[in-house]
Amino acid sequence: MSLQMITRTFAGVLIVECNGRLVLGEESANLRHLVRDLLNEYKQVVFDLGKVSYIDSSGLGVLVGLYTTAQRGGGGIKLANLNPRLQDLIQLTKVFTVFEVFERAEDAVAAFNPLAGQSTPEEW
Repeated sequence: MSLQMITRTFAGVLIVECNGRLVLGEESANLRHLVRDLLNEYKQVVFDLGKVSYIDSSGLGVLVGLYTTAQRGGGGIKLANLNPRLQDLIQLTKVFTVFEVFERAEDAVAAFNPLAGQSTPEEW
């Protein structure tokens, strides 16, 4: 399954919901281009990876590269909603030392903007 991305915003934070496989090729390139372009407008990004079935080293590289780009621009990127397999991969590759990881996208948004944590997803 190719990578599908849905973007939405809440409290000034861009949330990118990913569905499918984040692998070498068109999938990782599309994610990189989408987010890199949106970093001009949104400094804070949350990747909701709850529906990602697989990430290879290229996909991890794209996430780390986007993190670096966001940091240079005065922003940040957080990860949310990782399934157990992705959690293991993040730990095994030590990528968890780069990203803050949250159970839910709204928790990651609240870490960027504490006032966002006072509303519920239904209010988004």
